[in-house]
Amino acid sequence: MTPPTDPTAATPATPATSGAGDATVAPVVGSVDAPDLHLMTYNIRRRMPQVLSTRHARADRWASRLPALRLLLEAERPSVLGVQEALPDQSAQLAEALGERYASVGTGRDRDRGGERVELHVDTTRLRIVRYESFWLSATPRVPGSHTYGNMIPRTAVHAELADLATGARLHIVVTHFDHLSARSRRHSAVQLRTFTDALEGPVAVMGDFNAVVDSPAHRELTRGRLVDSREVADERLDPGWGSYSNYGPPRVGGRRLDWLLVDGAAHVERAGVGALRPGGVAPSDHDPVHAVVRWPHRPQED
Repeated sequence: MTPPTDPTAATPATPATSGAGDATVAPVVGSVDAPDLHLMTYNIRRRMPQVLSTRHARADRWASRLPALRLLLEAERPSVLGVQEALPDQSAQLAEALGERYASVGTGRDRDRGGERVELHVDTTRLRIVRYESFWLSATPRVPGSHTYGNMIPRTAVHAELADLATGARLHIVVTHFDHLSARSRRHSAVQLRTFTDALEGPVAVMGDFNAVVDSPAHRELTRGRLVDSREVADERLDPGWGSYSNYGPPRVGGRRLDWLLVDGAAHVERAGVGALRPGGVAPSDHDPVHAVVRWPHRPQED
């Protein structure tokens, strides 16, 4: 992709329509054929109970963003979608937008397993969910609502083992959302996830909003084991160096890339990067999604 003329910002091409509900969208990646898998991670920005008194207040309204998000998901059709910041009603709306072919797993971060969620949405025409688990990023990961690393609110991860119906292979996907305030929490969370994924057998991908930039202690910790950053090893990059946190503005070259999609070193990453669709000129979230088209050289496994 050719970098934009402006060294700091670019405006993605969008249809000339009055609103997202009238737009048609060309995907950044879209559906892929086996053995490739389209992995996508997206912080959809939780619905706020009241309009924020900021210059982005209108853009932040969930009712304004949902039609654009629907169009984006209908266009992209990922094999696996990892989501952060979904409240229960938003989770239901995401499932409706994706349709019956997708199954979702996840849990709320609070002690009663309610509240803000991280979750995986899996295309069941391509992948079967073998098993899944949720755990908390803490010294007591099986205790719902626990937070011991210095973060004020609980943080979670969801792990699913999937069977590829096209190739017979098994793979592991983890989605998470690190703390936005505590660097200590992010470091400890990274150690916990690296230890967890190092113990898994077979292909692994870890995705999410890590609230830290590339080359941060959290990124270095996660990539000092078996994982690599898909964007850094891809045959083709989907963006000219955009960050993933655009805050409802255009994507920015050199912006903060807080959202990562990591894969084990055996994976072949054909394409990866930040997507910046604006259906009808509307940003569906304050973050942009990260995509990777990945294949693994694995052998089929029996149940």
